[in-house]
Amino acid sequence: MQLNSLPMMCGLAASLSLLTPLSTLATTKGYVAPADTVQLKSSALPGFAKASVCYACHSAEYIVYQPPTAARPYWNAMVNRMKNVFNAPVQEADIPEIVDYLVKTYGNEQPK
Repeated sequence: MQLNSLPMMCGLAASLSLLTPLSTLATTKGYVAPADTVQLKSSALPGFAKASVCYACHSAEYIVYQPPTAARPYWNAMVNRMKNVFNAPVQEADIPEIVDYLVKTYGNEQPK
């Protein structure tokens, strides 16, 4: 092969790759999440049942490992961030009860 024909061969290879269906180039990757090892602490507070929507996006570990000194404004900001930034399926009316549950169960309003 002559050196001056190399660019033409590269162009031909690139053109052929455009004709190849993407489905033959792509491989399907799978992901299996590990089993949840942590569950939310059960509570009679109404926010406990409503906090189950959190599982739609992440495990309970994300909640459990937040700072135990976190005050109500922290939890309020966190729940609103999940709803407004990450589109969590949280109803606006449920936010106060979810925040109340979180701060009293995991935050700085836990019973001593």
